[in-house]
Amino acid sequence: MSNTKIRVKDLQLYYGEFHALMDINIDIIENKVTALIGPSGCGKSTFLRTLNRMNDLIDHVKIKGNILIDGIDIYDIACDLTHLRKRVGMVFQKPNPFSKTIYENISYGPRIHGIKEKSKLDEIVEKSLKKAALWDEVKNRLNKPALGLSGGQQQRLCIARCLAVEPDVILMDEPTSALDPISTLKVENLLEELKREYTIVIVTHNMQQAGRVSDYTSFFLNGEIIEKDLTKNIFSKPRDKRTQDYITGRFG
Repeated sequence: MSNTKIRVKDLQLYYGEFHALMDINIDIIENKVTALIGPSGCGKSTFLRTLNRMNDLIDHVKIKGNILIDGIDIYDIACDLTHLRKRVGMVFQKPNPFSKTIYENISYGPRIHGIKEKSKLDEIVEKSLKKAALWDEVKNRLNKPALGLSGGQQQRLCIARCLAVEPDVILMDEPTSALDPISTLKVENLLEELKREYTIVIVTHNMQQAGRVSDYTSFFLNGEIIEKDLTKNIFSKPRDKRTQDYITGRFG
C-alpha cells in the first residue's frame, strides 16, 4: 500500500479578505511525483508554498486547517521553520543560483547546517551534482561562477543545491517553463530518478509534462481542487467535465 508523506486537511488560505484556497484535502504519496495543474491564478503555486510555509513571508496571509508531514503538523507553533525548509526543499520557476562558484552554491546549505569539514563538503557537492545529472558537465569547473552555466544547467544546479541539505520532499514551481526543450527533457528524466529517494510535488502549466512525469495529478480551479487521481485516470477518464475541458484545451 502506498504511504502518505503529506496529509492536507481542510486547508483554507486568505490573502486579506480574498479566499485564495478553499477546503483543500489531499494526500501526497511518498516517493511519487504529484503534479498540480490548472489555469493561471487558480491557487497551485499558493498551495505549493503552504507545504514549506513560504506564504509566512507574505503580509496579511491567514491559514486555517492542517498540513501533516510524516504525521507532524507543520503549522504547529512548535514547528522549527529552519528544519522544515531543510526537509522540504524548493526549486523555483527561474533558475536562481547565487553569484558564487558552482562549489559554493552546493556547499552553502550544508555549511549553514553546521558541516565545515572540506572532505565532507567535497563529498556532498559531488553526490548532489551527480544526483542532479550535472557532475560530468561541471566537475572540471567547480570553482567557476555558477552564473556562467546555461539556463538548463543553472536549473539543475538549483536542484543539486536543494538536494545538498538532504530534504525528504522537493517542491517544484514550473521548473522547466524558462528552459529550452532539451534542458526540459533532462529535468523531466531527472524526476524519474529522484522520486526513488524523494517525494516530489510539481506545479506545471504543461499538460504533456504532467502526463509524462507524474504519478498523481490534482486539478485546481478558482482555489479548489476539482479532481485528484492517478495521472493516467485524470488524462484518460476524468470524472468532472471541468477537468475534461481544461486538459483538452477548452479553457486555461
